[in-house]
Amino acid sequence: MRDIVMVVGSGMMGSGIGAMSALAGNKTVLVDTSAERAENGRKKAIECIRLREENELNTHEEAEKAIELLSTSDDSIKTAENARLVIEAIIENVEAKQNLFAQLDAVLPVEVPICSNTSGLRITDISAKCAHPERTVTTHFWLPAHLVPLVEVVMGDKTDEAVAVAVRDELRKWKKAPVLVKRDLPGQLANRVFQAIIRESIDIVASGLASAEDVDTAISCGMAMRFPVWGPLKHLDAIGLNLGLSVQETVLPSICADKTASPYIKELVEKGDLGAKTGKGFYDWSTRSIEDDMKKRDAFIIEAVKAVERVEKK
Repeated sequence: MRDIVMVVGSGMMGSGIGAMSALAGNKTVLVDTSAERAENGRKKAIECIRLREENELNTHEEAEKAIELLSTSDDSIKTAENARLVIEAIIENVEAKQNLFAQLDAVLPVEVPICSNTSGLRITDISAKCAHPERTVTTHFWLPAHLVPLVEVVMGDKTDEAVAVAVRDELRKWKKAPVLVKRDLPGQLANRVFQAIIRESIDIVASGLASAEDVDTAISCGMAMRFPVWGPLKHLDAIGLNLGLSVQETVLPSICADKTASPYIKELVEKGDLGAKTGKGFYDWSTRSIEDDMKKRDAFIIEAVKAVERVEKK
């Protein structure tokens, strides 16, 4: 009986994905290259489940059931014998993903979707060695996968739209907010928007218009406060498209439209200022803690998820 959700790769992303699958009531197997790695992934998944329970995103009963539903394996082919859905979350290397997809495609019935959590590679390329690329889909969970609701469900050039829709509908049962992306372009959907924000943010700092901290504050305490329930296109409809058009015609000519990475960030990289891992980037991390900021980020996400759920119930 095919009743298993199989997550291949049990690291930071795979463990979070596995946690959400199990919390949705699915028998979930975390598969990795060794039993030890898979078990470490299971422990991380349990930590994700407990964090959600502690913050009332799931009940104690849901958490206990999810932990019972989690298991591990170091044999992807054997596990595939009972899989009804496969999500790959291994190293971001196209050849490694292609080989795994080809192996799975050879043993799984054609009705079983094979998905990739890739954040930057094209599912079209990942599935290039598959005999049945029509059942391959990107399911890009956003980090941290056990907290951020978004999953980008991306169709490859040969993906059957019915398969992508079925995967999207499945993920809705996982307390996720999946979006269907119908073309396999670099950056998928959300990263294309995010890179536009990053490009302009870097240009503002490089031009001396504002500091990195003030740019981040303006975004975090301004537009980002509305985004959970008020996206930019809804905003345009609310203010009137005529006003939106007027603002665009005034502002767009003066904002950054570069088609390549900013010389400013290239210079930082050349100097070895790579961010928190080297102690300096846009910020001086010798006086700050990235770990503390990550904890604040996760705490905010938890409260934002709760707030959105309350608003949607009204």
